[in-house]
Amino acid sequence: MARTRSITVNEDSTVACCSPLSESKLSEAEAREAAAIFGALADPVRLRMLSLIAAEPEVCSCALEGPLEKSQPTVSHHTRILAEAGLIEGEKRGRWMWWHVVPSQLNQVARILTA
Repeated sequence: MARTRSITVNEDSTVACCSPLSESKLSEAEAREAAAIFGALADPVRLRMLSLIAAEPEVCSCALEGPLEKSQPTVSHHTRILAEAGLIEGEKRGRWMWWHVVPSQLNQVARILTA
């Protein structure tokens, strides 16, 4: 059953329904950063990719093609977006990139979601 709240209209026609928020939980800069992170995670391929990379200490780009059923250029496109969002970092070894998650960024995502 839905709870209803009553609202009052003051003499100056302002609506009073609840107490105002004194400050937001996220600063404007934090909100922008979070939006970039969540934008990167909004794609199912990138979300799966991040979970594969997070499951290991590091993962070669070549190992992502099979589980994701994506070509190397597509894997590169998605890893670039995750890296730009600060969620993963890579190191080039020979012709392949090796990726690992950035724990502080994952902790930031968790903090935002549990706030």
